[in-house]
Amino acid sequence: MAAVLLTVTALAAGAGTAYAESNGGVRVMPLGDSITEGTQVPGGYRIGLWQRMASGGYRVDLVGSQFNGPGALGDHDHEGHPGWRIDQIDANIVGWLQTFTPHTVLLHIGTNDVLQNFNLSGAPGRLSTLIDHITAAAPSAEVFVATIIPLSSSGQESAARAYNSAIPGIVQGKVNSGKHVHLVDMHSALTTADLIDGIHPTAGGYDKMAATWYTALRSVSGSIGTPVSGSTSAIRGVGSGRCLDVVAVSQANGAQVEIWDCNGQSNQQWTSTSSSELRVYGGKCLDVNGRGTADGTSVIIWDCNGQSNQQWRFNSDGTITAVGAGKCLDIAGNATANGTRAQIWTCGGAANQRFTRS
Repeated sequence: MAAVLLTVTALAAGAGTAYAESNGGVRVMPLGDSITEGTQVPGGYRIGLWQRMASGGYRVDLVGSQFNGPGALGDHDHEGHPGWRIDQIDANIVGWLQTFTPHTVLLHIGTNDVLQNFNLSGAPGRLSTLIDHITAAAPSAEVFVATIIPLSSSGQESAARAYNSAIPGIVQGKVNSGKHVHLVDMHSALTTADLIDGIHPTAGGYDKMAATWYTALRSVSGSIGTPVSGSTSAIRGVGSGRCLDVVAVSQANGAQVEIWDCNGQSNQQWTSTSSSELRVYGGKCLDVNGRGTADGTSVIIWDCNGQSNQQWRFNSDGTITAVGAGKCLDIAGNATANGTRAQIWTCGGAANQRFTRS
């Protein structure tokens, strides 16, 4: 049985005051309305985006005055305000930027202007003004401006498309003026089938948003920093919330790898290397037992030897591929209990095959 050092962390599922969580990385402000906040799915796109950034080795500090989301979201801060229109965000943006000093801003706003039928002809102008206020208050920031996602109502969708059609020209105008502004086509990333209530995405829809943001961020050098080589961290299972752990803090070759309550001990600290290894204790590597390739082959630790059964690839969806086997790191039986063993299995993308680094 693994050694236990008990720590308790309370994570709010509902909205609340920001707690200024940070892992010391690039400061990123998710900015917008309920779709940023994650209505229907607390945390929204920020869950999948955080997981992708963490799995990719990026160190990012989400910032903002609001706080919500599940444990699978490693940083709960954001600036998403349900029901707010462009003008309401604009009335507060300078203060937020001065308080939180983001290097990168993710802006998805305008849905409530459409839903409230609020001077729709003036919405593109209000967006342009908001962007000007952001770039004036944070001139070195990278500002990603998204088109708004689809709406199920045909009339509202028509208005959304009209609003979206103006955004590329607005963004290009800022670029031509030397501003660090980037267009993100979020509307085409989702369909109305991805909406849970005709307005807000399902969990899968939010994850499509996450993937779109992540691709856009990686296309702009420095917007989320650069992947950290040689970084050491825990590897937390999305499905269980527990950490990858070497049984009983053993350093013996062949010791089973399992999941256990996260406790920060040395048997839960994994270092990525340039050779695609995941090292623990300095000289032991995460290893597919006997260089096996079959579903259910155990994952253990062994002296690092450079073979392919000790090479691992982090993927943007949070999965970790065993390079030699071409299969995914997997928690047996989709279980979540302490002591459940790690193995390899055909990749399916379920929660027991997705992980974050924290």
